[in-house]
Amino acid sequence: MKTMTIRTRFPKQMMMYCLLSLVVLLSLHTPALASHEPAGEKDTIVISKSQTSKKYKIKIYPSATNEVLFFSASGESGKVYQLYVFDMDGKLIKQTQIRNKETTLLAHFGKGNYMFDVFSDDEKIENGTMVVR
Repeated sequence: MKTMTIRTRFPKQMMMYCLLSLVVLLSLHTPALASHEPAGEKDTIVISKSQTSKKYKIKIYPSATNEVLFFSASGESGKVYQLYVFDMDGKLIKQTQIRNKETTLLAHFGKGNYMFDVFSDDEKIENGTMVVR
């Protein structure tokens, strides 16, 4: 019996995308992680942002189902980008960091208004507001 081995090259970015997609899908179907809202009611996430630096390309956007928020950045290689999300009282709600050309997701935002800032090496790159309805 002859066996065949198939080798593929799977770029790291594609592997991360698939892993993030799997995490999102699992969190949507896991009762412990599911939202406690009545069936049929979906949150809507609206983002308004202001670009401070044109050296970097920052993306902050909700998933198609408005379940999670994606954060990605690209610019100079080796850079680290920090995202800070605050409630309207100025309390830090979420914080994450990524490297150049990475994407991460943030989940479990309650309904309300939020502010966010994106920094790299103590330089403010972008800021804005987010409304979850």
